[in-house]
Amino acid sequence: MEILHSINDFNEAKQVIPGGVNSPVRAFGSVGGTPRFIARGKGAYIYDEDDNAYIDFVQSWGPLIFGHADEFVESALALALKDGLSFGAPTEKETTLVKQIISLTNSVEKMRLVSSGTEATMSALRLARAFTNKDDIIKFEGCYHGHSDSLLVSAGSGCATFGTPSSPGVPSDISKHTLVARYNDIDSVKACFEQSKNVACVIIEPLAGNMGFVPADREFLYALRKLCDEHNALLIIDEVMSGFRAGLNGALGIYNIEADLVTYGKVIGGGLPLAAFGGRAEIMDMLSPVGGVYQAGTLSGNPIAVSAGIATLSLIKSKPHLYDELESLAKTLTQGLQNAAQEYEIPLQVDYRGSMFGFFFNAGVVKNFDDAKKSDVAMYAKFHQKMLEKGVYFACSQFETGFICSAMNGAIIEEVIQKARESFKEIHFEG
Repeated sequence: MEILHSINDFNEAKQVIPGGVNSPVRAFGSVGGTPRFIARGKGAYIYDEDDNAYIDFVQSWGPLIFGHADEFVESALALALKDGLSFGAPTEKETTLVKQIISLTNSVEKMRLVSSGTEATMSALRLARAFTNKDDIIKFEGCYHGHSDSLLVSAGSGCATFGTPSSPGVPSDISKHTLVARYNDIDSVKACFEQSKNVACVIIEPLAGNMGFVPADREFLYALRKLCDEHNALLIIDEVMSGFRAGLNGALGIYNIEADLVTYGKVIGGGLPLAAFGGRAEIMDMLSPVGGVYQAGTLSGNPIAVSAGIATLSLIKSKPHLYDELESLAKTLTQGLQNAAQEYEIPLQVDYRGSMFGFFFNAGVVKNFDDAKKSDVAMYAKFHQKMLEKGVYFACSQFETGFICSAMNGAIIEEVIQKARESFKEIHFEG
């Protein structure tokens, strides 16, 4: 496979962009090799600057549930573009999209649009602190909620401890208000509540996507809901990744659980920068200009992004069997990968929900970040490189999630499984 254009592009980018990328994982740091510079995409495929084709299981990290350059979504954008790019004023489209989202959840009465998942979770935390008049928050190790200061926190020496900054530039005075618990471990959450009597909220990805794909246990989420109620803390469900990806009603629908605040992103923007946070009216009405909690954004509710979101959700709602079909493909893919790995005595753990899936080179079941960190990242790097050379684009880190799009079919999935079998065979005989 010839990748001279990507090599040259990467070298040039590094001269003017830190690390040559505008988001760190894109640099291929954990898998080695040269990141592919993408020229275009269509359906299930992306094409690099050397015109190599790849079956794409990243799908822009989740937004593109219908694949690249979907004609229905593109047509909606073409119409919207004729009216202008941005107004900095209210539009009917914003209300239309918000109504669409609200109609598909029992936990959201009012919502506000923003431009990124980071902005959505940051705003939700501020709102939770204001509503409860408390300062501390509880998050889970391995869950990613954006790069705001309060959430860039590691667990330190224990699982129930006030966090320490996991990035330079994050003041300790901020991170000290974040407690970190172990995912799927309710006792660690109880320990956090015992340690602090000032907890405003708990924030969680019910389908964790940034320690690899790790679903929460149903009983764990129900116990978490009960703990929040007992301690007068809000439960924030982060559906930035899972919303309209894992199912029509997201993780909230899968688990049949109610949140106080919910964050959305990715799919609701159809591939454009768009996110949202919402919840009970009494909480949301604390936002300015109704209440005193300030939150704003020049491009919030951008009409082009909103048009993409409306088109995407409309198309989703028009396809009653969409998620069943996507989950069937995810099941076939993950089971096929697992069986292929077993043929060559390579341990592989797999899981999926709706169009989301993940796999770990790990002998044990993965329930939390400690389990995930036991995975063989060197093996993942080898596998990633071999599949990339064979035209299959998986996430460039062991600790990410994969995505199925509707442009994929059984033939594509079987092709990928066969290429995986070939890759495992090569790895096995290389020693």
